[in-house]
Amino acid sequence: MSPNIHFEARLLVLGMATGVGLMVLYDLLRLFRVLVHHGWLWVGVEDLGYWIFAGFTVFYLLYRENDGALRLYVISTVLLSMIAYDRLLGAFFRKVLKKMGRCFRIGVSKGNQR
Repeated sequence: MSPNIHFEARLLVLGMATGVGLMVLYDLLRLFRVLVHHGWLWVGVEDLGYWIFAGFTVFYLLYRENDGALRLYVISTVLLSMIAYDRLLGAFFRKVLKKMGRCFRIGVSKGNQR
């Protein structure tokens, strides 16, 4: 294969890995929200910070790997891999978090009754 095809394939795989990595980070943020309950304002600030970080991460990927040239297929790959992760693994993780949140709330409410 030509070096250009290898480069494009590598860029595509890096875009997929970046999208999955960003969604894993968001799942960790969801876990943090279950463990540390806080209001809607802080949830909004956390989301804003996350999406700013995600944007910088994608553009850093393009800057580092592609000399800053904008490649829409890389941005699309990141977005589609984020959606695929969210639909496949993220849905399972949310179910686990719901059960964990119920157990955690039950444990907290029993502790308050003593």
